[in-house]
Amino acid sequence: MDDVSVVDYHTAGEPFRIVTSVEIPGASVAERRVAAQSSEEIDAVRRLLVNEPRGHADMYGGFVVPADDDGADFGVVFWHKDGYSTACGHGTIALATWAVATGLVQAPDVVIDVPSGRVTARVDSSGVAFRNVPSYVLKRDVPVSTARGNVLADISYGGAFYASVPASSVGLSVTPECYADLIAVGREIKWALDPVAVHPHDPRLSGLYGTILYDDLGTVDGGPHQRNLAVFADGEADRSPCGSGTSARLALLHDEGRLGPDQVLRHDSIVGTTFLGRVVEQTEAGVITEVTGSAYRTGTATFTLDPRDPLGTGFTLR
Repeated sequence: MDDVSVVDYHTAGEPFRIVTSVEIPGASVAERRVAAQSSEEIDAVRRLLVNEPRGHADMYGGFVVPADDDGADFGVVFWHKDGYSTACGHGTIALATWAVATGLVQAPDVVIDVPSGRVTARVDSSGVAFRNVPSYVLKRDVPVSTARGNVLADISYGGAFYASVPASSVGLSVTPECYADLIAVGREIKWALDPVAVHPHDPRLSGLYGTILYDDLGTVDGGPHQRNLAVFADGEADRSPCGSGTSARLALLHDEGRLGPDQVLRHDSIVGTTFLGRVVEQTEAGVITEVTGSAYRTGTATFTLDPRDPLGTGFTLR
């Protein structure tokens, strides 16, 4: 394997590792995601970058690829410790920041093709606001049994499917003290409800990506204030408030009548960082959401795989 150079960012505390040197075949980003999933050579790069000792069990990143057509600036295939995701809001914010900072795209607008569709980000000195693919409610009050009791989950889509469950319903709160327990129950709910999350048009987008355990903190400045931990893939925990998860939460709040046209969701993470979210349009396919946050460059690196290394592309401990 050749050396792999990366640029690292964090968005509201969640890492994002940007790779521009990996070529993935396909006529669209959605096809390239499928190709990456089935290619041992490409997936070896993902494993090298996400696994220890070069990464960790909560590492996240993406391969920058060509756009689907001239209407976007570039595309991205997102990855995590267990594979490849269909959407990533914190990654979109990091990529838009990187694209403008490097001169790849002239500010303010950055258009990115992701596996779930096309998203547009606006970059300025205060951060990045991105508009997502249509978000919608799939199912309400889905019963699920956990080691902490029976709960009801709401499933919604924000480029990926999430099950939303109040943390209090499993006797927890979204605080660092409850971190391990939140991951455990989030993992249970994700796998129990995975078959329920069926995309109506594209089976490549089916499957429950994660569980959002949330605290409702009331109302601030006329809009809802919530704190959440998104537990996605197989027990990976989002340090940010989760960008695509915020879109999924906005779809639920709009459906409940708790988020009017002039109201903003203040969405906090378990580490105290914040995204702001609002609904900007309602369409037949769902609501168009806008999520605002900031990303910061944390470093650059070139990673090497020594052919003599018995650990190869590494390992993961959870």
